[in-house]
Amino acid sequence: MYVMLGGFGVHTLAIATRWIVSGRTPATNMHESLIFFAWVTVGFFVFILYKYRVPVLGAFVTPFALFLMIAASFLPSDIVPLSPVLESYWLPFHIFIAFLGNACFALAFFLGVMYLIQDRYLKKRKVQGLYYLLPSLELIDELSYRCLSYGFPLLTLGIITGAIWSQHSLGTYWMWKHRQIWSLITWFLYAALLHGRLTSGWRRKKAAMLSIAAFLTLIGTFLIINIVLGGAHGYTS
Repeated sequence: MYVMLGGFGVHTLAIATRWIVSGRTPATNMHESLIFFAWVTVGFFVFILYKYRVPVLGAFVTPFALFLMIAASFLPSDIVPLSPVLESYWLPFHIFIAFLGNACFALAFFLGVMYLIQDRYLKKRKVQGLYYLLPSLELIDELSYRCLSYGFPLLTLGIITGAIWSQHSLGTYWMWKHRQIWSLITWFLYAALLHGRLTSGWRRKKAAMLSIAAFLTLIGTFLIINIVLGGAHGYTS
């Protein structure tokens, strides 16, 4: 755990250095976005660890962050200037809020996986391996809900600040581009998940599976938009 915290500190310094050198938020291309996402995800995990004391969650977060960093290392890392038309003080707010919301959903995803693993152990009456390390199903379910309840308002704010930034830089709040459309679809998915949990009893295993499905949708659309479609924001020139 101390190794992760040390790595997070070094990661923070690296991001701060790139921010100073580039003169902009270091999350405006695929290379930077993956590194920034890894940093925010680990940072949110540190918050959850401090508040709820669930160190085993780090066994899921660390490989994910490492994967993002390795993937980023294969992408162009040149510092490209931000297109002047897109320069706005709203951009860093939009980026940080959006990535923090995604980090919340990432942890809800890992907690969903943890729930399914623990549930399988209990159904097979196996008390070995991860069973002794994982929290109770009740705690996992509660933490997943907490992450979702943090992530959804952040996703909403991310969409709002993105619209304001778009109006400030491009003269329109909404352009119905791929990223905006899928952000809206993701918003409805998580809104339905939270609504179902609060009103229809979508808890425990069902909530875990839906959290997993929603996050896979989020990641899938992120990769399709940025790799297959070549990105949608057009941050850099």
